[in-house]
Amino acid sequence: MIKAIAKLIYALNSNMKKTQIAEGIAWGMLLGLVPAGNFFWVILLLFSFFFNHHHGIKLAFMAMFVLLSPFYVLLIDQLGWEILHIEALQPIYTTMYNMPFVPFTNFNNTLVAGGLAAGIVLFFPVYFLFLPIIVFYRNKISPKIRNLKVLKVIAKFPLLKAIDKAISAMGK
Repeated sequence: MIKAIAKLIYALNSNMKKTQIAEGIAWGMLLGLVPAGNFFWVILLLFSFFFNHHHGIKLAFMAMFVLLSPFYVLLIDQLGWEILHIEALQPIYTTMYNMPFVPFTNFNNTLVAGGLAAGIVLFFPVYFLFLPIIVFYRNKISPKIRNLKVLKVIAKFPLLKAIDKAISAMGK
């Protein structure tokens, strides 16, 4: 657990490309919006590993979006219901449902359809939103956090010493 936290902190403060971190955040948002546990989510997760982004950031943001899901699940459900009830798409849905393996994706679930639609629509806005945020964090916030007196006192606690040691080891 300590190594995972250290890797996230190291990624935000290292020379890792800001595009890789922003892409990891966007993938995490997409995977967090689609309900986990169905075949479609597994396909998306496996597909995401073909892209060059920070996978730890992806998993952290996916967990964050899953934890925040009670706040947006009704909107996602309503969006999915609207998408699945578009009259012009009914023949396509029927054809997809009668195909082998496609019904296992749960494409006809309102949460899956709504989460996928919201994730696709929000993917690039989230990506481009976090690019300047990462730069701002690295240039303005991170140096101020490092120089806080409170942080220097807290850093003497054994758990935080272990995290700092893990971060220092990664930099070598």
